[in-house]
Amino acid sequence: MDDFERLTAADVELMQHLAQRVTAVRPDLVNSDASLGELAWIWGKGHAREGGSWVRRLWFSGDVLVAWGWVALPHRVARGDGTVKDVTGAALTYQVHPDHGELVDEVIDWYDAVAAGVERTVVPSAADEYALGRWTAHGYGTDPAALGDTGSWTQLNRRDLDDVARPVLPDGFRFRTADEAGPRAAVRAHVDAWAPSTYTAEGYEGVRLTPPYRGDLHVLVEAPDGTMAASAIMWLDAANRTAQFEPVGTHPDHRRRGLGTAMLLHGMRLAREAGADHMTVACLGAPGHPGARGLYYGVGFREFTRDAPLIKSGAGTG
Repeated sequence: MDDFERLTAADVELMQHLAQRVTAVRPDLVNSDASLGELAWIWGKGHAREGGSWVRRLWFSGDVLVAWGWVALPHRVARGDGTVKDVTGAALTYQVHPDHGELVDEVIDWYDAVAAGVERTVVPSAADEYALGRWTAHGYGTDPAALGDTGSWTQLNRRDLDDVARPVLPDGFRFRTADEAGPRAAVRAHVDAWAPSTYTAEGYEGVRLTPPYRGDLHVLVEAPDGTMAASAIMWLDAANRTAQFEPVGTHPDHRRRGLGTAMLLHGMRLAREAGADHMTVACLGAPGHPGARGLYYGVGFREFTRDAPLIKSGAGTG
């Protein structure tokens, strides 16, 4: 198999199926960005613009995918405000089924080969003691920048959906879905919440075409003046009866009004109606990023797993 094959939509579907199988047996081992919903969101919004810098490798046992690696190589990112960011290092997202842990070493060797000469980062699950040991053996160490008080590591939060309070919006605000509001409003809601953003109409079209996207599970809050003041996409994993919020955002002019809380409660009730019995959402876990974590804790989420950010300089190749 070509070690430098580009990531395709068909690959992502296989990777999502592995995510579902790992979720069924060891949900704490689903790596950052390797869940069903994260894969859909990242691939959908980014492949048209950034796909040229993405390479992958797949490992099979017979006809069944049991491990994969997805590397974002150095590239340039153009943002909506006209600024440009140069990404000079490589970043790996990967997943190995717990029954095939021996493949972790092959994933690492492949990563070191395709990203040789540049700084390499990876974020395995902190619960995966075996994998952490193998990364250490290959020269990867704790990423101090990622783990600082304002670092970029994430935690995954979870809650059951057996008792979800009824949401309350301020007067004049109302819930909408992306199916109702349309693509332009859905894109505007995200861009306003996450400026400066790389999100575009083309990116949203990619998201819409990536399973398991459902426009009726993409919720928005509309302000009295017609502005989409908040938005969240929910990704339903019907096989595991779970759903994930990704992304969640509120327009800066409408924050601290309870819209995020109401939208999350509304979304969880919709997810429950769609068949989910628990919900997950990721957020930055460092002490210096309390905002989103406080919002999610306020509606009943609690930390379930977290990243263990690792780094290796460009000097080492093995």
